Amino acid sequence: MKKLLLTLLIPLAAACASHSEKPAYLDPSRPLEERVNDALPRMTLEEKVAMTHAQSKFSSPGVPRLGIPEIWHTDGPHGIRPEVLWDEWDQAGWTNDSCTAFPALINLAATWDRELSRLYGNCIGAEARYRKKDILLGPGINMGRTPLNGRTFEYMGEDPFLAGELVVPYVQGVQSNGVAACVKHFAVNNQEVRRTATSSNVDDRTLYEIYLPAFRKAVQEGGAWAIMGSYNLYNGQFNCHNKKLLCDILKGEWGFDGVVVSDWGGCRDDDEAIANGLDIEMGTWTNGLRGAASDSYSNYHLARPYLERLQDGRATEEVLNDKVRRILRTVFRTSMSGGDNFGRFTPPEHFEAARRIAADGIVLLKNDGVLPLRPQEGAKILVVGENAYKMMVVGGGSSNLKTKYEVIPLDALREVFDGKAEVVWERGYVGDTTTDYNKVITGQDLSESRSAEQLLADAVAAARDAEYVLYIGGLNKSRNQDNEGTDRSDIVLPYGQDALIEALADVAEKLVVVNISGSPVAMPWASRVGAIVQAWYGGSESGHALADVLTGAVNPSGKLPFTMPLALADGPLKTERQYPGVQEEGKQWWQEYYDEGVFIGYRWYDTEGIAVQYPFGHGLSYTSFELAGASVKRSGKQWKVSATLTNTGSVAGAEVVQLYISDTEASVARPAKELKGFEKVFLQPGEKRRVQFTVGLDDLSWFDASSHKWVAEPGEFHALLGTSSADIRADIPFRYEK
Repeated sequence: MKKLLLTLLIPLAAACASHSEKPAYLDPSRPLEERVNDALPRMTLEEKVAMTHAQSKFSSPGVPRLGIPEIWHTDGPHGIRPEVLWDEWDQAGWTNDSCTAFPALINLAATWDRELSRLYGNCIGAEARYRKKDILLGPGINMGRTPLNGRTFEYMGEDPFLAGELVVPYVQGVQSNGVAACVKHFAVNNQEVRRTATSSNVDDRTLYEIYLPAFRKAVQEGGAWAIMGSYNLYNGQFNCHNKKLLCDILKGEWGFDGVVVSDWGGCRDDDEAIANGLDIEMGTWTNGLRGAASDSYSNYHLARPYLERLQDGRATEEVLNDKVRRILRTVFRTSMSGGDNFGRFTPPEHFEAARRIAADGIVLLKNDGVLPLRPQEGAKILVVGENAYKMMVVGGGSSNLKTKYEVIPLDALREVFDGKAEVVWERGYVGDTTTDYNKVITGQDLSESRSAEQLLADAVAAARDAEYVLYIGGLNKSRNQDNEGTDRSDIVLPYGQDALIEALADVAEKLVVVNISGSPVAMPWASRVGAIVQAWYGGSESGHALADVLTGAVNPSGKLPFTMPLALADGPLKTERQYPGVQEEGKQWWQEYYDEGVFIGYRWYDTEGIAVQYPFGHGLSYTSFELAGASVKRSGKQWKVSATLTNTGSVAGAEVVQLYISDTEASVARPAKELKGFEKVFLQPGEKRRVQFTVGLDDLSWFDASSHKWVAEPGEFHALLGTSSADIRADIPFRYEK
């Protein structure tokens, strides 16, 4: 009996012991790859395939049997999207998902401030973490090839160096919260018109010099955990399963070990989706699920069709395992990372950060001494323009947000001047009267009974006895403005605003024009107004941020992240084959050719000597700065470029010292100058500081497509130090000899 009892107890004890030992994949203290290697063989083929495609509008499956949770994705780069219904875009009706709306990324880019980018990423990552999101679908870093692109406001400007320097701290800030930053849209995705049916045909030199550098920095320096493929095709193959972009460059040359997520509806082919680097397929048939709702996700390219190919030998489990490894890394880096970081949602500090970022990105384009505002006691300040009143967080596409609150400029100005001056508003024009998007509703009433002529007449009449006239207009986030899915038709201000500004200039002695937009606009009235301020979609605290700058509570320090041209025709895109693309016989998709090569933005205008309204990097201050004593010293295969910046004015403020490199002896056509360094320096009145940059061979190089290498050619170069691409204060030649 005793022997029998021992025989029964020994297996039971062994079983208990085995259950008490935590598997490696469940132990956050174990190395990442050890956890992945432990989890993978425990999974069935069906469980692996399930992880590679969506199960709802914003989630993809985990493995419940193994305690591996599903992955939750969320828009966007500017704030955490409200919860939506399982299979629909419309919000789910939660009452606790009103987020902090941070400024649009173009506003962040205009700060030229790496630390603010880190702050932005850290705050938005904390909000995503609190809402139990694993992948944040942002930031966006596509280049500003054309000012007409509807999503320019979501990106970081026209220069790959600027975007690259700012995306790294953003990604690191987000991921410090255990949330994956999903950098998008990879790659050469530079327009919204026919975005799902156009092939971007780009030569390798242009690809590597202009459209890849920011993504490479996000991966190799920022350590991004996720990348989103773009809707368009690159050289004839869809980018969500483009072999060259995803397999050869991203996962091959750059060594990316994270997950590739399709844009919603960007996956188009079974075999290419399997073979060409896509890991998670999201949103296929995103505008309406195909088949019965109960099994529609099983019809995704990486669902039943994938399983069938694995079962009959047309697909290999080796490729599947690579996808699943990347997905598991994502899970173990996020929801299963361990620790007790629960994030924070809409604390006061986040709104303070949003206000600071918004204000520091506002650009003072012109000032004839009108700003900062100093009204006489009891004076009248007339505010004209729909954008002084219209809430801007709602709309625009996937950046649409339901925010806890949004401060409009009119309310902020009335708050500042309460009891000191009378702030009166006239609409002036009717632009966009919509106040809802995907059932996110602002609650405003933007209806208007007056005619356009009467609106203009009323504004002009009110301006006659005003000490200051503040015109707050520009674009909005409606169709054919700054909006996902549509491009603009021109850079001319819509809704008759040019005529309205001209009419106000006829009667107002102190006229300030505030342009709120996410992309460049023409300003034919610039010489007739006292000051011009470029503001952006500033999020929850946009009104306060603008008032801070207009009143001098914040000394403006923003710099343009793109060129402001005089006219659209002045830009580098001259033909339909360049933009928006042409149809060619025998080709299914529209074809777009990047014939301008590396010459976009200031690279085009400065090289061709074309006058612009305001240059890339431009931005004024309420104080003045002097840049002097520039020098270049060689140290091995590096050069130290330095100069002394002095605040020569009477107000504390910040200046952005910009370093451009010019190659005067290149064997190929190169831009007149290229940004290779910048530092934002805050100085008290009279204070000075030595600013230094390190220039290496990478900064001198161009990409040789024939050898597939970066080439630095011996010869003469120039280090150009200034405060914009056109305002160069020092030109120092130096030589590179092998």
